[in-house]
Formats: sequence, structure tokens, C-alpha cells
Amino acid sequence: MTQNMTPRIYARILGTGSYLPANKVTNADITEKLAKDGIETSDEWIFSRSGISARHFAADGELTSDLALKAAERAIEAAGIDANDLDLIILATSTPDNLGGFPSSACVLQDKLKINNGCAAFDVQAVCSGFAYSLAVADNFIRSGMYQKILIVGAETFSRILNFKDRGTCVLFGDGAGAVVIGASDEPGILATAMHADGSHRDILCVPGRADNGALEGSAFLTMDGQAVFKLAVKVLEQVAQEVLEKANMKPENIDWLIPHQANIRIMEGTAKKLGIGLDHVVVTVQDHGNTSAASIPLALDTAIRSGQVKRGQHLLMEGVGGGFTWAAALVRY
Repeated sequence: MTQNMTPRIYARILGTGSYLPANKVTNADITEKLAKDGIETSDEWIFSRSGISARHFAADGELTSDLALKAAERAIEAAGIDANDLDLIILATSTPDNLGGFPSSACVLQDKLKINNGCAAFDVQAVCSGFAYSLAVADNFIRSGMYQKILIVGAETFSRILNFKDRGTCVLFGDGAGAVVIGASDEPGILATAMHADGSHRDILCVPGRADNGALEGSAFLTMDGQAVFKLAVKVLEQVAQEVLEKANMKPENIDWLIPHQANIRIMEGTAKKLGIGLDHVVVTVQDHGNTSAASIPLALDTAIRSGQVKRGQHLLMEGVGGGFTWAAALVRY
């Protein structure tokens, strides 16, 4: 007697989009700004340590949800769907529109997209790992059959939490947004995902301030122990990359493109070296936008797809690491 087999459901990337604010700030611009406060730096100092040449800052009144909207509209168009076809919106951000994080920026984005179908919407807070976390969440929702089409956006306005008296952090970060539409398919797309966290390292990259009776207690600026972050990042990124490769029964040489969180060229080079992946197989966009936290992976992905660098059928390894301490990866057949 033959049993009826239920077809397997997979999640595939249907379309991508990205957006950078109009205000481009070069290393020369930020050097001049810091010099006014007596802080010495230079284009060479910034670029040699990070690989960053420029970053973009949101305009006054330009919110995280505004950046997310631009990227989302482009991803929806690329996917060839209507916004009201979406079942779920996941917005990864550490810089939501509102203090306290509610209403969620995902709900604000839903309204700005004029979606009236009542689809679910929520924010994910995993800092620079937020997009990779969101891919894992979306993949499981689609595989379960609960949702058919999901919009994932990574969007940040980090310029608003930077201390411009701390050259070790303010030169590294920028604002931007990247988005993907994930859809149900009978062909494998997202092959494997993994997520991890270790809260014992929470102090090496954080914003330590908190609201108390309507006042700010502590600092509202980003703080970072750069050496500690670098050391831990390279270690866990290699581990989580190997984890998803093993889950998919693949090896580093099977990867067409490594698309890492665009934090620092040294971290990206260190991770690629540990995995045995040549730099000619690493998508690098950090020079153009700096560290955009949860937005950086989808920004790099969209840039590589639209330039023709990434093509359909290729295997992509995306991974991120961020404050919390969090790290995650996704292995995808595009």
C-alpha cells in the first residue's frame, strides 16, 4: 500500500532591496567634524583599521521605518508581488523609531506600506545578528506552513547613538536598510540556519543607558571594547559557519559567496581565512556604508544581486555577530 507523502515546503528568496540615506559622510568629512573638538584622526587611520571610506547618516526627522520603507518597496517590487500579499513582517533593528521600542517599527512599516490585510508584524533585537536571526525565524515559519510570504528588513539609524568624542566607535557606523521577501517553494532555498547568544559578553558592545521615571539613567551612546569584540567575532563566526555547512552536508569550497556582516574588513578577512574561502569569494560593501548593524547583510546581498555578482542557483553563506552577545548564520541557495 502506497502512502501519500506530503510535499516538503522550503523557503526561498523572491526579491531583495536596499536603501542608503542621501547624506554621504566620507572619512574626510568625519575627520573634519572630529577636529573641531580637538580629536585627531584621518582617512588613512580609519580605512586601514576598518576598510571604511564612507558612511551615510539619516536626515533630521528621517526615521528607521522610513529607511525600511524604501528598502521594502524595492524588495517587494523585485519579488513581483503586492505588499498585501505578505503574511508577516519582521524588522530587525536596534534603533527603533520610539523609545522603549513600541509600537514596533515593523508595525509602523506595515502602515507606511499601506498593508491592510492584518498580517503579523514584529521587531527582532539581536543587533548586528538581527537579519540572520530573522532569516532563521522566517524559514521556520514558512517550513511549518504557517506563512507563505514574509518580508524581512534590517534597518538602522545608528548615527543617533554615536558619541562623536569617541573616534573608536563614531567612525565605524552608519545608517541604512536592506530587505528581502521570502516565499514558500517546493525547491530548497534556505538550506540551514543557526542562532546563538552569550549574555556574559553583553558589556563589550552595548548602549548602557536606560529610562527611569522619564529621565535617562546612564549613557545613551554606543560603547564598545573593540579588541574584545574582534577576538570573539572571528571565533564565533567561524564556528557558526561550520555549523550550518555541516547541517547542509556541505563544505566551504561549495560556497560561491560569503556575505558576512559588514562590520570591519579585518573581521571579514579573518573569518574567510579560517574557513579557507578566498577573498575573491567574499562580498564586501563596508567601504561604502560602514557598519549598518542589522542592515549590513541585506545591503550587501542586494548590492551583489543587482550588480550581477550573485546569480540564481549560487550558494551563499550569510553570517552576523553583534551585541548581546549574539551570532547567527544562514546557508542559502539563491
